[in-house]
Amino acid sequence: MRAVICRNPGEIEIVTYPVPERKPGEALVKIRRIGVCGTDMHIYQGNQPYFTYPRVMGHELSGEIVEVGPGSALKPGEPVYIVPYLHCGQCIACRAGKTNCCTSLKVLGVHIDGGMCEYLSLPETHLFRAEGITLDEAAMVEFLAIGAHAVGRAKASRGQRVLVVGAGPIGVGVAIFAGLAGAEVTVLDGREDRLAFASRLEAVRHTVRLGEHDVERMRENTDGEFYDGVFDCTGSPRAMERGFGFVAHGGTYVLVSIVQGNISFSDPEFHRRETTLLSSRNATLADFATVMRAMRAGQVPTRAIRTHSAPLWEAGERMPEWIRPEAGTVKAVLEL
Repeated sequence: MRAVICRNPGEIEIVTYPVPERKPGEALVKIRRIGVCGTDMHIYQGNQPYFTYPRVMGHELSGEIVEVGPGSALKPGEPVYIVPYLHCGQCIACRAGKTNCCTSLKVLGVHIDGGMCEYLSLPETHLFRAEGITLDEAAMVEFLAIGAHAVGRAKASRGQRVLVVGAGPIGVGVAIFAGLAGAEVTVLDGREDRLAFASRLEAVRHTVRLGEHDVERMRENTDGEFYDGVFDCTGSPRAMERGFGFVAHGGTYVLVSIVQGNISFSDPEFHRRETTLLSSRNATLADFATVMRAMRAGQVPTRAIRTHSAPLWEAGERMPEWIRPEAGTVKAVLEL
């Protein structure tokens, strides 16, 4: 089979591997769609934490079952979405049901080779029927589940004011599910194209352009109280540190993005507001189920989110294009 490998930053090539052999408890899957994630872009650019080269990228995946073992509940030909977080099932986090932060977690396309290829053999426990949605939508479930998980971490609810900082795909997912939880959503970003897209989302009440008067705008929009929940989705240490100042007294700050290195904040101000600080990593099976329910109910504008597409074998040419801000990429999907 063929696969797309990132050998070094900025260096993508097509290679040939044997079709993987299905092990007991696994199903052989033909990959059909691969969403291009911010993580993939970071890998391509050389600034992804916890990463070594070379690597077959790709963890936002949908496919079709090719082969299963005896007694499997899955059937050849069925479309599936793939949960790319391979957890151990035995560590302290897994025993507590927090499989998203397993102590030995392996994420497809990050810690081990992923889905920019023709076939994968995967545990059946991580394959779910994509009933009622398209293959394109099935490849979007994972990144939207990250947003749903972050919103769940903050316990966002009706009547709250929520600020999403960073209107990339993860920020879009957070905004959608915060809106579905009943919160009034504001999006802050420095790019006009991303703010224009966010303004068209039913969940978003306000958009604010990053710049000289952004704090004034946010103060006006919240009667000077700022936000019950703030979600950083930027991947910028400076933005993450600045975001502490947007949290209302008694509010919650969720760091969805991850960066290399340390961030700092004012401890007196942190205590004065009794801020709740949370990280949010990946998603659980419950979050995937939340996304599936929303998709089937028509509550996720998947057609608008999918802005770019190309055959998988053009990844090497397309990724440098899609990274550029002028491309206006929200979610790109590679097709097989």
